[in-house]
Amino acid sequence: MKPFSVIIVAAGRGERLGGEKPKQFLELSGKTLLQRNIDFFRRFNSLIELCVVINPEHRHYVSVQDEVILCDGGKTRQQSVHNGLKSLQLTEDSDIVFIHDAARPFVRETDVGSLLNAMDEHLAATLAVPVRDTLRYKNGLSVERENLWSVQTPQAFRYDVIVNAHRNNDEKHIYSDDTGLLIAQEVHVEYVHSGLHNFKITYPEDLVMARQLTEQYETRTGMGFDVHAFDKDTQTEFIRLCGVDIPYHQKLRGHSDADVVLHTLTDAILGAIGQGDIGQHFPPSDNAFKDMDSAIFLQDAMDRLNDANGKLINVDLTIICEAPKIGPHRDTMIDRLSKLLGISKIRINIKATTTEQLGFTGRKEGIAAQAVVTVKLPAPDDEMDA
Repeated sequence: MKPFSVIIVAAGRGERLGGEKPKQFLELSGKTLLQRNIDFFRRFNSLIELCVVINPEHRHYVSVQDEVILCDGGKTRQQSVHNGLKSLQLTEDSDIVFIHDAARPFVRETDVGSLLNAMDEHLAATLAVPVRDTLRYKNGLSVERENLWSVQTPQAFRYDVIVNAHRNNDEKHIYSDDTGLLIAQEVHVEYVHSGLHNFKITYPEDLVMARQLTEQYETRTGMGFDVHAFDKDTQTEFIRLCGVDIPYHQKLRGHSDADVVLHTLTDAILGAIGQGDIGQHFPPSDNAFKDMDSAIFLQDAMDRLNDANGKLINVDLTIICEAPKIGPHRDTMIDRLSKLLGISKIRINIKATTTEQLGFTGRKEGIAAQAVVTVKLPAPDDEMDA
């Protein structure tokens, strides 16, 4: 690609979006809008230099970066761009300079290539898209949309042309962008077809859409299995399963409250996020967990899932035993899990089965449980780049 310099205009306050922080410093998938643009342009080997124009009051939002020029903005966008132009140190008169709004974080390499190609024959060019919607004034009169274009950024200029345009204007007139400034001075601006991907974040709904586009998730599955034997030497009135006390004359043996279902569910969630098993985090050799409510273990697994910005999608549980009967308590157990997990009851399924009187469960020596969970997690960066 041909050499070019870039000025990113990031001195605005973003008042139409609202909020305490200017929009260019809001994050999309862990990066601010401004940083996404900086990282994008720094990928190009043909980049001569990059200048970021910011409001002096916002310098605390910006980390100092090598090979990036920071300069203060002015009272208007026009003044800010002029300051940026004067801050470029290596750009020569015949070089190409891009002027780009920090609030457009989705410009593509193909857009850059198209602009540079247009600059082979023109002194100025801008990304733009034809207007698609029907346009009307409030009084009902229609506007003919043929030949109407929505102008975007980056906008490309020969350095000497755009510098002279700003000098000659001398703030006599205020223009919303630099193509307007050049057109007023009778310089032809070539329109380069872009796309709707390169939209500007202006209103809250734009930010919502941008976050939906950048938040890439993957689905993972985790499986858990656990067994607890009955304590035949101890008589009781209840057995705890899924955090619900069910009438039964024998209790399960275990270091905690021996809730075999919550244990296997905890393991399934830990497995889905790749964080080991319940024994690693709550070893039975530690007396601090003696007789502990297993809901605490489950909550810890959910906290780990939330810390990973994940979401629990579905739970499928199978309880394997001859006794007690699970069916009469299924709805109560689902209600309890719904509260513990913070998900809808329609995302939880509980099944009960026997082993046809075979094995230790068939001999009523204990209970086994199996869990399969589905979670949604942010895709790793290397996967997204691929």
